[in-house]
Amino acid sequence: MVGGVLNSNLKRFAPLQQNFQVSLPVLFSTLKPWCWTQKPQLHSFIRAIATLPPIPPTPPHTFVPLRSFSDRVYLKNREIDAFVKRRNPNAALAVFRGTPPRDTVTYNLMISAFRERPSRALRFYAEMGSLGIRESATTLASVMAVCTDAAFFREGVQVHCRAVKFGFSCNLFVGGALAGFYAHVGLCGVALELFDELPERNLAACNVMLRGLCELGRVKVEDLLGFYSRMCFEGVDPNGVTFCYLLRGCGGQRRLREGERIHGCVLKVGLVESNVFVANALVDFYSACGCLVGARKCFEDIEDEDVISWNSLVFVYAENDLLCEALEVFSVMQVWGHRPSVRSLVGLLNLCSRSGKLCFGKQVHCLVMKLGFGEGSVHVQSALIDMYGKCRDIEGSVAVFEGLPGRTLECFNSLMTSLCHCDAVDDVVELFGLMVDEGVVPDEVTLSTTLKALSVSASASFMGSQLLHCYALKSGFGGDAAVACSLVDAYSRCGHVELSRRIFKSLPSPNVICFTSMIGACARNGMGKEGIALLQAMIERGLKPDEVTFLCALAGCNHTGLVEEGRVVFDSMKSLHGVDPDRRHFSCMVDLLCRAGLLHEAEELLLQAPGKGDCFMWSSLLRSCRVHKNEEVGTRAAQMLVELDPDDPAVWLQASNFYAEIGKFDEARQIREVALARKMTREIGRSLIEIRP
Repeated sequence: MVGGVLNSNLKRFAPLQQNFQVSLPVLFSTLKPWCWTQKPQLHSFIRAIATLPPIPPTPPHTFVPLRSFSDRVYLKNREIDAFVKRRNPNAALAVFRGTPPRDTVTYNLMISAFRERPSRALRFYAEMGSLGIRESATTLASVMAVCTDAAFFREGVQVHCRAVKFGFSCNLFVGGALAGFYAHVGLCGVALELFDELPERNLAACNVMLRGLCELGRVKVEDLLGFYSRMCFEGVDPNGVTFCYLLRGCGGQRRLREGERIHGCVLKVGLVESNVFVANALVDFYSACGCLVGARKCFEDIEDEDVISWNSLVFVYAENDLLCEALEVFSVMQVWGHRPSVRSLVGLLNLCSRSGKLCFGKQVHCLVMKLGFGEGSVHVQSALIDMYGKCRDIEGSVAVFEGLPGRTLECFNSLMTSLCHCDAVDDVVELFGLMVDEGVVPDEVTLSTTLKALSVSASASFMGSQLLHCYALKSGFGGDAAVACSLVDAYSRCGHVELSRRIFKSLPSPNVICFTSMIGACARNGMGKEGIALLQAMIERGLKPDEVTFLCALAGCNHTGLVEEGRVVFDSMKSLHGVDPDRRHFSCMVDLLCRAGLLHEAEELLLQAPGKGDCFMWSSLLRSCRVHKNEEVGTRAAQMLVELDPDDPAVWLQASNFYAEIGKFDEARQIREVALARKMTREIGRSLIEIRP
């Protein structure tokens, strides 16, 4: 059999025998590796080679052309394809530039070779069109995949127009790629319309749609399950990839019941035992829903645990702040000879970030360096920078950042958030300039973080917020929710509430965070009634306010003196919305009552606060007692305040001033003498204002 294949290949290359140096490597490449291990096949190959006529000597520097253009293109494409499969795009590019013959297949190979460099891949596509080489269905599908991965919306729409122009829009592969692209950029309606127009909906097209819907994040689980039911109704049998996407969608929205139904379908088709990716997806799903028992059981049901299974379980325990269990699994995994992956290391570093365990984080950093992940993984690098920053070791974050061989967008964003966390907001703005100078293109996280730093910085300016706003609009991030919220906050801190309101109204579907930002903007500028109206509109839309939303609403009532509205908001937190008030809400409510002169009610509420209040609450009460001349409540507040924070000189001074104002000069002098004996000194405050033109 092999001898027959060889003879047929030799006849195919008979016209090329004069240039045997070219044909022989291609002949060898047609053989499968296993055929060399069998002696009869090897003898057949030798006999076939022996039948070739002798090669005439070729003068040096003489090029012997192949017989036809198609033969030359075929050989060149074979060589490019070999380099593409070896993931060596530079070598493929060298062959591409070496000789002129190119066809559609040549450009298809180059586009797939440079898929991870989307701008370069699109340049090949543009060059292909400029030379008049007509694209095929494979070309359009590959280019749409590039646009999807890189989120190139404008270019993707242009490619869609080309597909319609040349009649490829109903092609199964092109249509599936188009549907996946629009789902990825958030246009689910367009994606579903394109999907419905396909003449045939196979498993690959359905999985592309599911991937786009899952990655979007805003699609309800009911829609995902409805799409799955439609698949089954149309006779498309799901595979492991289908269930992985469905489980990811349920886990992302913490829908345990729906995920358990998918688990039942997985068990029914028998994929738990045969597909380790589905088994790991089940572990991730139960961990995302907080069901550690289910995650552990799914892990134990895997017959042959691979490195992905072990690292998934480590990540599960780390994400749920179970350090001892995570370390136990991490150790057992290495005993069984499984090497830790990026995922488990990132999970442990994130655990350190949340808990502030700097010492343990440094140990994980040492392990990262030992395993060689320090320079090769962007995720580990950004997690290290974030860990040091969240543990308030900003020098460690900067040291990791400066030691990187190549500074990526993720690492810049991690350092920016670390600087914000450590209150080094001026350095964030400077880092943004450095990022632009180095040619790293900012994304929505960069702009949101920089705007937040600029709004709370001592050198904050309206002009700086406007410049970043223009950059966001130019870059296409003006409609992003995180950027919009940061702009609302930045403009409101500069006193331009009207601009904040315009940005808020421009959002097509504002979420809880957007409403909270706008309520905070109103509160910051003494517009308490407008904040209460926004809170009511938010509830009517079916959005559930969180503790920050109520805090902003109470702050607006406090600054505007809306006592009755504040009482209603505070009482509705627990009774209507299931949100337990914490110290911040009690402090805001106590301050509201104190400003209104309701000192006895404020004292009663303060005693109900967690830990019977803190220094800020008692200080607010004492300050109001001085204003309203309430000696009884003020005396109790002064005593409690000194007991709570005896090391703060401001506390002793405030208590002394209160006793002096009510005529108890002996107590006032005694308190001052105690403060002097402790050598307490007050820190001098400074203020900075910007005068608007």
